[in-house]
Amino acid sequence: MHIHEYQAKTLFSRRHIQIPKGILIDSTAKASDACKVLGGDIWVVKAQVHAGGRGKGGGVVLCRSVEEVGRTCSQLLGSQLITPQTDTKGLPVGQLLIEAGQNIERELYLGLLIDKQTQKITVLTSTEGGMDIEKVASETPDKIIKFGIDPLGSLSVSVQDCILMAQKLGLNTELTKQFNSTLLGLYEIFTQKDVNLIEINPLIVTQENQLLALDGKIDFDDNALYRHEDIAKLRDISQEDAKERIASEYQFNYISLDGTIGCMVNGAGLAMATMDLIEHFGGSPANFLDVGGGTTADRVAKAFELIQTEANVKGIFVNIFGGIVRCDLIAHGILQAIQTVGLTLPIVVRLEGTNAPKGLNLLGKSEFNIHVESDLTKAAIKIVELTK
Repeated sequence: MHIHEYQAKTLFSRRHIQIPKGILIDSTAKASDACKVLGGDIWVVKAQVHAGGRGKGGGVVLCRSVEEVGRTCSQLLGSQLITPQTDTKGLPVGQLLIEAGQNIERELYLGLLIDKQTQKITVLTSTEGGMDIEKVASETPDKIIKFGIDPLGSLSVSVQDCILMAQKLGLNTELTKQFNSTLLGLYEIFTQKDVNLIEINPLIVTQENQLLALDGKIDFDDNALYRHEDIAKLRDISQEDAKERIASEYQFNYISLDGTIGCMVNGAGLAMATMDLIEHFGGSPANFLDVGGGTTADRVAKAFELIQTEANVKGIFVNIFGGIVRCDLIAHGILQAIQTVGLTLPIVVRLEGTNAPKGLNLLGKSEFNIHVESDLTKAAIKIVELTK
């Protein structure tokens, strides 16, 4: 689960990570008062959306007058912000963070993530803050400083590593203290709140010798949210894909793609194999959909509804392995779902497992436009032919 920048900064400040003065607004009428409270003569207006690259999309604007702040707020609030990390529709802007301008001397990068190869929490930092860290890593890998932390240990054991990183960043004694405090705060959030990724980009050094988190990004582990009610409350469903949100309510995984063949499969591995076969035989998947093991008529109906919302879908491939649930029961569920949804697209159903022949026989005798197969390869070839 992602959260907004202002929410990340609230968590930062609770761990003594220094952030710029800022005020969140949801209407243009509040812009002028926010500028007065913040003081100064330069402000930055930042659209709050769950996407990076906001500056490239016009979502981060430096303003040199209260009037300019007002105009910027008016343009951004209620708009759809398109960035390099959104689709062509963009994301809705319902809130803006107005911050006091800073006297920036340097921009750094600091982040933590889980390295599955080393099975450690990896700390990354770089002198190239403000840029895409992936670009820095690929073009100038020597500018990436990193070390791994045993998640069963404590960062306090590696204070010397913190100091070494600060030295490599060229920080003076006072900034090194602030860097250590910032890193310890991030690590505390990371481990206590089940975080997948946390980063500050840029982490700025000001002319006043302060280290400030100018931006903040946190991605939480969805599977651990039940342990963190305070974090779950930060969810903003307006920033989520509507289809993926509905899918999560029915406890299956759905990702929209740009192909023509809708897929409904039980099991993530089987779903990936199904999509690979479709591609192999010249087709293109319209979605990734794992309905899980407990397939019911209600869930199948909802899955068909979601698939039908994809504008380019010309046919549906159902690939179910009946292990926990019998294939004949799945077949009844598919027939009920087709009636409920009013589905008219051609459907290829491949069933394998308990009572698979019985299930395929039920579907084959139905009045609907269903093609049945027990062989996965033949089924994939068939749906590609039907959609072409």
